[in-house]
Amino acid sequence: MTDRLYYTDARLDRFTAAVLAIADDGRRVVLDRTAFYPTSGGQPHDVGTLGGIAVVDVIDDDERIVHCLADPIGVPVGSMLVGQVDMTRRVDHMQQHTGQHLLSAMLSDEFGWPTLSVHFGDETNTVDVACDDFDPTMLAALERRANALIVQNRRVTVSFEDAADATGLRKPSDREGELRIVTIEGIDRSACGGTHVDYTGEIGALLLRRAEKTKGNTRIEFICGHRAVSRARVDAELLTTAARMLSAAPHDLPGLVEQQMQRLTEGERERKRLVADLARYQATAMWTASIPDGDGVRRLVVPVTGPVKDAEPLAQQLVALGFCAVVVTNHSLGGVMMATAADTGIDAGQRLRAALQAVGGRGGGSPRLAQGAIPDASQLPVVLESLGFLTPLPEPLA
Repeated sequence: MTDRLYYTDARLDRFTAAVLAIADDGRRVVLDRTAFYPTSGGQPHDVGTLGGIAVVDVIDDDERIVHCLADPIGVPVGSMLVGQVDMTRRVDHMQQHTGQHLLSAMLSDEFGWPTLSVHFGDETNTVDVACDDFDPTMLAALERRANALIVQNRRVTVSFEDAADATGLRKPSDREGELRIVTIEGIDRSACGGTHVDYTGEIGALLLRRAEKTKGNTRIEFICGHRAVSRARVDAELLTTAARMLSAAPHDLPGLVEQQMQRLTEGERERKRLVADLARYQATAMWTASIPDGDGVRRLVVPVTGPVKDAEPLAQQLVALGFCAVVVTNHSLGGVMMATAADTGIDAGQRLRAALQAVGGRGGGSPRLAQGAIPDASQLPVVLESLGFLTPLPEPLA
């Protein structure tokens, strides 16, 4: 059994302990006591060193804590080792976890939204609450309320109580025996095995970044403390950089971005119109210059340098002129697209699929338009011949 020192002293960063067991060629160590927090309750594990070797993972194995090391420990069972917890990571987790307790208590008490699940990540955290009609415009008000509670600097205490006698818990516990209770004075009482700060003021700032609906509930993303300040600094620098590029002030960005999006939409609409006009012009010229075969069908091969899909407007314009079948090819990529007019009686999907499969390629589509590719572009002449197309244009279209 491992004595969990972090249960009573979350700020203990250095300790000595005896080795109870060693496994995995010295890379897994069990101690008689430890200050290292294992991954548990959604909170990530601590890191640091044990006997001078990096601790890369900490596992809660029932009554034992397993320390996973980067290298073999090289000492026998019974040896005494010094453990050193990385307190930068520990304090960050303490801030996130205590901030979550306060946030969950506030959302439950003031809005009737109980917490359903919590996730603590390396960069951000989320809390899922039972709310199916959350208004995202409430985030700023919720954030102000949470931070108002934080700066009251309420005491955070840990106690151990029998489950049968523990009352006033935010969420009833189904465990029996002794419970570890984390209490935020006047705000929250929760059964929890995680590490926490001593006063709410140590949570620092609490930042609510966004909210989204998930499975009929609401997921709120939040960060606390030093992490919130760092994220705010990154956000400010991004806004400043974007504003500088547009020669504007950061608060003018939303309006400018909206204007740019409108211009982009208009530009894309104009580009598509020009592409269609060009396709009609090219199609008319190509269709007129082509010679029908014995069945009266004009068969054209159009090599391109880009994706064959980009030539779809041209192919569609060609077949719209009637009695026309078109194959678009890209020799370097092995791409093939086929389009046929209805009056040709040619099923593009069936014909192209069969031709591609014959040379190890794949593809298919509708009777009027089909697309695919072959693994060996040198087989394109074979595909064209099987489709009845023999004469490509002299130069690929860009």
